This record gives sequence, C-alpha cells and structure tokens, in this order.
Amino acid sequence: MMKAFEIAQKVKEGSLSAVEVVKASLAKIDALNPQINAFLEVFKDEALARAAQIDAKPSAQKGRLAGVPIALKDNIQFAGHTVSCASKMLEGYKAVYNATVVEKLLKEDAIIIGRTNMDEFAMGSSNENSAFGPVKNPLDLERVPGGSSGGSAAAVASGMAAVALGSDTGGSIRQPAAFCGLAGIKPTYGKVSRYGLVAFASSADQIGPITADIRDNELVLDILSGQDINDSASLPSPQPKKYDAKTFTVGIPSEFIKDLNPQLLKIFKQAQKALEAKGVKFKEISLPNAKYSSPCYYILTSSEASSNLARFDGLRYGRKAPDAAGLEEAYLKNRAAFGPEVKRRIMLGTYSLGSAHAQDYYLKAQKVRRAIAQDFIKAFKEVDIIMTPSTPATAFKLGEKTNDIISLYLSDLYTAPANIAGVPALSMPYGKDDKNLPVGVQFYGNYFEEAKIYALAKLLGSN
Repeated sequence: MMKAFEIAQKVKEGSLSAVEVVKASLAKIDALNPQINAFLEVFKDEALARAAQIDAKPSAQKGRLAGVPIALKDNIQFAGHTVSCASKMLEGYKAVYNATVVEKLLKEDAIIIGRTNMDEFAMGSSNENSAFGPVKNPLDLERVPGGSSGGSAAAVASGMAAVALGSDTGGSIRQPAAFCGLAGIKPTYGKVSRYGLVAFASSADQIGPITADIRDNELVLDILSGQDINDSASLPSPQPKKYDAKTFTVGIPSEFIKDLNPQLLKIFKQAQKALEAKGVKFKEISLPNAKYSSPCYYILTSSEASSNLARFDGLRYGRKAPDAAGLEEAYLKNRAAFGPEVKRRIMLGTYSLGSAHAQDYYLKAQKVRRAIAQDFIKAFKEVDIIMTPSTPATAFKLGEKTNDIISLYLSDLYTAPANIAGVPALSMPYGKDDKNLPVGVQFYGNYFEEAKIYALAKLLGSN
C-alpha cells in the first residue's frame, strides 16, 4: 500500500483513481484477512461507490485524503454501521451518528474501508480479548499485534489499509504500533474530540492515527485535531510551528531504562547515537513518580469503566436476555455478555469506588496522577522531548500471557504515563530484535507540542 499522502496526491492529479486504490485494498483484505482477523466488517460496496464519487470531483475540490482507505477501530461510531466494541454485548448495534473524527475524515474525502477488531471495550494489551477471535500479527502469525487497537495496527502493517484510527487509554495505539513496526500517536488529552468514541475511561481516552509513515501520521492528526462543541474536554489546537529537531535537548528518564531488556536497551542506545550524530543533545532526567503509573492507571480507568459501562444493561443498550424473570435476573443474564477481562475491570473499579475503599484507592490514585503530571511539567522546563522505550518487550506469542495477568498489564509500563499526565506520546519503529521483530522508540512531548514530536521522529527516520 502506498503512503496516504502519495495516494491523495495521485488521486488529485488524476494519475491514479480512487476506485483503483479501493479495489487494491479490498483485494488485500480478501487475501489476508482470513488469516489475520484484523477486520470484523468490510464496507465493500459503499467504499467503491464513494471512490467513484471522489473520482468524479474536479481536482481542486478533492480533499487532503482523497481516495485514502482508512480503517476504523470498532469503538468509533460510523452512522448506519455496526459498532460492537468487539463484544457480544453490542453485537449488531448500529451507530446512529458519526463520530467527529469520522466527519473530519469524510470531509477530506477519505474512504472508510471497514471496522477493525480490538480487545473488548478497549481493555487489553494483546487483542486476544475480542469476542470475535484474536488478531494475529502480520509480521509473525504466531504472535500478538498488541492491543487494544491490534486490528487497526494489523490492517496497516499488512497493507490492507493505508491508515487506521485507534483509541489509546493506556497505550492502546502505541503498543500495537510498536509490535507491528508502525507509527502511532496518543495526542494531548483534548486535542482530538472523543465524541462518537464508546467510552472506556473518559479522563484518559484519546483517538489517534496508526500509519506506516510519520508524514501520514502528522497529516491525519492535523485533520482530526480541533475543538468540538460536542466534547467539553476538547480544546483549540495551537497553530503548528516549524522546529529544527537538531537543536533539541532530549531527556532520557533513568527510571525507564534501569531494568530494560538488554537487547532493547542496545537498540534504544543506537537510536540515541543516531540522533546525537545529527546534533541532538541528550540529558538524563528523572520522572520519579512514573513508576506508579500502572497501578494508578488500573485503579482510575477501571473505576471510570465501571461507571461508563453501567449503561450496557440490556434495558436501553446492549444485549437483552428474552427469558429473564424480573429486574435482578435481567441484569445478571444481560451483563453475562461481557467477557472475562471486562468483568475483571468492572469489579476492580466498583471495589475502588466503594465507600469503604475510595479513600485508599481511587482518591489516592488521583493524587498520584497529579504528582506524575507535575513530574512531566518540571521535566519539560529542562528538555524539549522525552525519549523512552515504547514497550518492555517485543511482540509475544499468542496465548503466552493468557494466565499471567500481571505481566500482561505491565505491557503498558512505558505508555501509561502519557495517559495519566495527559501529554502526547508517539511510538515509531527503530531496529529489530534477534527474532526479527520490530522495536519501538517512544517520544513524549509537552502539552500540545505534537509538532516537536514529529520533527524529532522525522529526523530519526531520515537517512
């Protein structure tokens, strides 16, 4: 699959038709998706019809994503299409409106090619928690693609789509991007509207693009960004600035590389040396409270999930058991449609919010959250960007961590701090391990300074 900006350019100038692009995308989906299971549904006829409409437009009227096939994670609403969150609870439920990000993509003449598989209700780090079967990593079908946006990452890595949207609550864009050798960004909290995203944890959820190219990632994020009256947390995006990344000072937090896998540490150091050779300065910094991000994340997001998912009781939303006798039995039968991971997090959140425990868990986690944010605020007074590993390890085998929940949860060790603090972070591929699996390098930026992140990522990715 060509890069998104190349597709749009060729479709605009008429050297390539949107119909040809869509047909190529559909052919790859037909050939590869049965093995990978990245797509839960493909909008074949609709995509072809839309491509023909785009081809019929005058060149000057075609948008910045003209003819680009884009996949949507199955928790982003596309009017008239199923949005199931990869759960039996919402199987067959059709969206009644477009998410703001979908409206923005359509306005720029993108083509929504289908909806992608995910961990149920975005809860997971391997994409093995889907009610519709696991997604397989296109680079090694015996391994996971990462989660929860694993279907979106697999769709792009396999060339079935040029771009995919994911959602990131604790690393669910960046970890799959790292596992699949792609670029994925979790924007500043409030930069991209969450309107039309099925909520997991409202104070941490963000939508972002997964792409094979940094320039595509920057383009799509620019299109998605901006304040939205339908999302009270969204904020106006500042005018993007041009930066010379060679003048940057980059911080490396000692806590993030202290116990890093030696092979990943070696590759991380190679990335550092590559940037140093181009003039970038490095400085050791400390984020002392970042080590508490994982427990803080699981308490806060599970608490919010227990509240957000309360609506799925079969009375208005979700599966309705036809044979329930009375309200209590209806609740028990209806909510049995949730998978084990969703149930686990709802129970954890309900416990953390209980009057007997809220002071010790939920309220304490909120204080820790503030301390983590303050660490980042302090650090960005000294450095332009913070560089860390994306993940503690490369893609693991399917089923390898099924019975090791703590190890699975620690997959978010290096990504969760961005969601806790609300800062932007991008994972990009750099090097491979001895199993020929891609390794991710992560760049954290200050609030609304995604342009700095992209400047450094492009510098690292250049020859």
